[in-house]
Amino acid sequence: MFVVLIRTVVLYLFIIAGIRLLGKHQIGELEPSELVLTLIIADLASVPMQDNGIPLLSGLIPIVVLLALSSIISVLCTRSIAFRALLCGKPSIIVENGLVIEAELKKNRLTLDELMEELRIQGYADFKSIKFALLETNGQLSVLPFAAEKPVTAAHMGIAVQEAGLPVVLISDGHLLEHNLKGAGYETNWLEKQLAAHGLHSPRQAFLLTVDEGGNTYCVPKKEAGK
Repeated sequence: MFVVLIRTVVLYLFIIAGIRLLGKHQIGELEPSELVLTLIIADLASVPMQDNGIPLLSGLIPIVVLLALSSIISVLCTRSIAFRALLCGKPSIIVENGLVIEAELKKNRLTLDELMEELRIQGYADFKSIKFALLETNGQLSVLPFAAEKPVTAAHMGIAVQEAGLPVVLISDGHLLEHNLKGAGYETNWLEKQLAAHGLHSPRQAFLLTVDEGGNTYCVPKKEAGK
């Protein structure tokens, strides 16, 4: 039983490390080749996990080969547009100038109900406001509205807005992240003042505290037990 546990842990950690090496693109957006890779790796890993008679190396070697092959394919896709189009296909224009292209729907086996559901998820109730809607190679729908339908921004109105920058977490679930505090250029005295401004006396009372590049803080106090 202990041997099965060890083999499972080794294979699990090995697969995680291999997938991480492929990059965040592969983790977040599965192309057809990447989906096939995931399914095959899952099948290869399950056999040595269950059967102690199969050497662990026999399960690791095919996985290494598949990960290496996937890396090679990724490099070829970045260097050759033709190879990427052959392997992953091309985006399909589903809606153009407010009109649904029926042929593309049938080609991609997408129903009107599914299309309208995707549009509603992205905040579009009808087709009239859509300039283009493209079905990407990873299956996601990208919607580009007409210029008149786009939300008004500060740039459109000629208003100068200060960039807040990326917020830095200083306190997470009551724990003070001292390296983040020092990295943001602040000291403990400043932190105590910020906590006091939110009615708190110690970092343990804060569930979350962040600060942006402009020095603006955002605080979420911890809820007391029973509330």
